[in-house]
Amino acid sequence: MSSASEFFHIKKNSPPVSSLEKPKPSVGKVVSYAVLVLWAFISLFPVYWMLTFSLKNNSEIFGENVIGLPKYWVWENYTRAMNTGNMPRYFLNSLIVAASTILITLLASVMATYAMTRLEWRGSKKMHKFFMLGLTIPIHASIVPLYTTLAKLKLLNSYFALILPYSAFSLSMGILISVGFMSDIPYDLDEACFLDGCGVWGTFCRVIAPLMLPAVATVGIYTFLQCWNELMFANVFISKDSLKTLPVGVQALSGQYTTDWGPIGAALSLATVPTLLVYVFLSKRIRDSFIAGAVKG
Repeated sequence: MSSASEFFHIKKNSPPVSSLEKPKPSVGKVVSYAVLVLWAFISLFPVYWMLTFSLKNNSEIFGENVIGLPKYWVWENYTRAMNTGNMPRYFLNSLIVAASTILITLLASVMATYAMTRLEWRGSKKMHKFFMLGLTIPIHASIVPLYTTLAKLKLLNSYFALILPYSAFSLSMGILISVGFMSDIPYDLDEACFLDGCGVWGTFCRVIAPLMLPAVATVGIYTFLQCWNELMFANVFISKDSLKTLPVGVQALSGQYTTDWGPIGAALSLATVPTLLVYVFLSKRIRDSFIAGAVKG
């Protein structure tokens, strides 16, 4: 009883929580937050400038109001960009190329990872190293041999002229991400499926593929960001206006209508919106998937 009374006495006489002094933030923490706020401002300023740039006229862009908000919001710039620059067609072309590239990359990377990590065959480790060499090759260093090959196959000025190279250069990263996830799936699941009568395809489709959904999402997002913003291949391999992608279409727009920069800014904003949406809504999944893949590997 005495110990209990002493306990309640101490709690009663102790100062309330609200009166306790809050610890002051250290100098290092204040400096860290200040640096992060500055970095966030520097990173977001180009987006702000692009959006305000797309709603101004030439007089504001070139001197009167370079950084501030538009004095007159010229929404007509977006209408002119959509009509004059044939932006809907460019947007559709980019969407077709991106969707096809993502589909091919996902199927090829997950299947190749399953073959190299779950099946025993001669040369599987060497094949994995061969695929990883693709990470060391700059994508634009292969323009000349790719152009020659595509010309001989008569694939220039077609969707395949972009889909095939994009898929090939995305495959190495897709396998790298998939290996980290697939190596953590217990082999007992494969053995149980084989005992139940499933073959290689049945095990892959019914067990491995559903468990690989986080890796599939990561590879798809990465591939989309890579092929949506690519300019060099699309500019070299495609010369027909009806097949140009969004980056090439914006470049052509700036070359033909340099006297009026408002529609050009609007076209840039329209081309950037899908990338911003992917980053805003799916950036956490990308970070979590990369961390999980690194730990599992």
